[in-house]
Amino acid sequence: MRVKELHPLCCITLESPLGSSEVTNLTRSRSLPATTTTGGSDRKKVRSETETVAGILYKWTNFGKGWRSRWFLLRNGILSYSKIRRPENLNLISNSDDVKLIGDISNNRLTRMDSCSGRRKHQKTVGIVHLKVSSFRESKSDDRKFYIFTATKTLHLRTDSISDRAAWLQALASTKCIFPLRSLNGDFSFLPPKDLSVSAEKLKKRLNEEGMSENLVKDCEQIVLAEFSEMHGQIKLLHEERTNLLDALRQLEAANLEAGASGIDDNVYQLTKHEFSSLGRGKYSECSTTASSDDKQEFEDVSEEDEPSFHDTKEYFNESNVGSGSNLSNSCYTDIKRRTKLPDPAEKEKGVSLWSMIKDNVGKDLTRVCLPVYFNEPISSLQKCFEDMEYSYLLDRAYEYGKSGNGLLRALNVAAFAVSGYASTEGRHCKPFNPLLGETYEADFPEKGIRFFSEKVSHHPTVIACHCEGKGWKFWGDTNLRSKFWGRSIQVEPVGVLTLEFDDGEVFQWSKVTSTIYNIILGKLYCDHHGVMQIRGNHQYSCTLKFKEQSILERNPHQVNGFVEDIVGQKAATVFGKWDDSLYYVAGDGISKTKVSDPASNASLLWKSTKPPPNVTRYNLTSFAITLNELTPGLQEILPPTDSRLRPDQRHLENGEYEKANLEKQRLERRQRISRKLQESGWRPRWFDRQGDSETFKYAGGYWEARGQRNWDDCPDIFGEFTEELADSA
Repeated sequence: MRVKELHPLCCITLESPLGSSEVTNLTRSRSLPATTTTGGSDRKKVRSETETVAGILYKWTNFGKGWRSRWFLLRNGILSYSKIRRPENLNLISNSDDVKLIGDISNNRLTRMDSCSGRRKHQKTVGIVHLKVSSFRESKSDDRKFYIFTATKTLHLRTDSISDRAAWLQALASTKCIFPLRSLNGDFSFLPPKDLSVSAEKLKKRLNEEGMSENLVKDCEQIVLAEFSEMHGQIKLLHEERTNLLDALRQLEAANLEAGASGIDDNVYQLTKHEFSSLGRGKYSECSTTASSDDKQEFEDVSEEDEPSFHDTKEYFNESNVGSGSNLSNSCYTDIKRRTKLPDPAEKEKGVSLWSMIKDNVGKDLTRVCLPVYFNEPISSLQKCFEDMEYSYLLDRAYEYGKSGNGLLRALNVAAFAVSGYASTEGRHCKPFNPLLGETYEADFPEKGIRFFSEKVSHHPTVIACHCEGKGWKFWGDTNLRSKFWGRSIQVEPVGVLTLEFDDGEVFQWSKVTSTIYNIILGKLYCDHHGVMQIRGNHQYSCTLKFKEQSILERNPHQVNGFVEDIVGQKAATVFGKWDDSLYYVAGDGISKTKVSDPASNASLLWKSTKPPPNVTRYNLTSFAITLNELTPGLQEILPPTDSRLRPDQRHLENGEYEKANLEKQRLERRQRISRKLQESGWRPRWFDRQGDSETFKYAGGYWEARGQRNWDDCPDIFGEFTEELADSA
């Protein structure tokens, strides 16, 4: 907007209702008031203190090409790098520049560049890193490697010597000191447009002193107010743009700080040069980065058509490998497309009365009752355990909060994770398959950054043990489900302790609450969870959650209420919500009986369940559960013969082949009868160990290493044909 020149007597004062004594002038030369002002002398001083650094570093590109040499230039807080095609084209610095070269190879190449004749072509920059919003760290396993973390990628760099790495790290540190990252959470105050006002009292007083008529004074006042109103609209638009920009920068800063502080497990990135046969072992040899004396090998001759094959590390090393003390993914993961619906049933389902099947088993343990396959859903109890990890991002978030020193938000996110495991049970009335003794299930989900494994470790009582690794945390536990049929309902009581341990040593433990399925005979089936869940932490905070039992006239079912308290018993936060929908919290000893449909204005959302899939089946599986029994391309070849995905009755049920599923289930149940004999004769789990004389089991390790080598010699074919000789030998 063009600001008109006013009469010198027009004195406009911007007044703030906040009582500020500072006066802000509206001029044509500045559209927004700045929070800080840097003079020209300061800019010259910064430029004089920064030193331009250049040299050749080896950058990890991808599995196919490994380490490739790149020309790096550090100038004015910006690190840029380019491909090296020919020495005569390496014209990134002029002779007049005061440049510090790092490394003997850099000096030798520039010397040959000066001696080369012919036309020089400017080299295209393929990457730029702004150090003001980046961080870096040296490798702990290789004294020539270091990493640079940005908000969108991680650069894996390597030098030719230890001294070269020290020189580069010193140059990066010096640049960070000169161009520090100013936190966006600081003072970026700007007077909101609605708080701006204009006063024309001084103008009216001056005009009255000059003897102007009252009408002329009012006209001048209206002109001033009209001009200010127009300018106020422009300021409001600029304020909104500036606020949106700061919000975007805060998100970028948060993402960058998370990537920079997470750290990298160096063993994950040690790779073989031409083969991947040992990817699952965790011990690799690196590509040689020694420069050859031959110029043809020393300089890359890459055509323009080869440019699209250049990839950054993020595309080949997924986020699950960052910040965890274990190798979470052994596969060359790029993108796994998982299914969104179950296969169409091949047969029409037959109706079977549940009451006719279980009327003679009132008061008994239903885990020992053989039911037709029609009452099962096409996943096993082993896979059901992994379904609790659907919202594992809550644990990733808890890890980051704890790492930044916010123990309360860590405890709150752990509580949200403990509740989120029940969200998938809404509308699920079918029973998962009871695993065979020794049956296992693995889930490698690099897109979620987790790796899960479970095994049935005991037949009577039925005990399932599981172990999961994520970004900065490990989760394990064993569960013994005791179910009883009481005529009108089926009650399931989980027995066992779930343990969550973060890399910094903080541990949380809890047990699941009781689950009940009502209206078995008459009425609409529904599932409810009730009881008290105690989440015990070994550091500062613990949590107590109460799952309210649903009554007949309950209008607001599935309620969960609780609180987080510190070690002295003082309430630090109040938690409320629904186990099938969402969970909120309020800091301090806040509300305890708040309707979830109308959360308090000061309540913050912890967790929200995902929407149901568009292709709903009679099993009411979630989008995540639909993927659990899927055999993705190439997976069947590396699975052990004990994996639940290979169970024939479960596979037939998923395909809608009900007759075949029933026959296979009866065959496997006859085989299962020898499990108790096997257990009594000294059978032991393959991948879990019993902890002393207790009934708890813990992962012994070795599964993912055996998977990498495809060594399943110790794993029996538990789904194979059953013979009487096998029963006699057992």
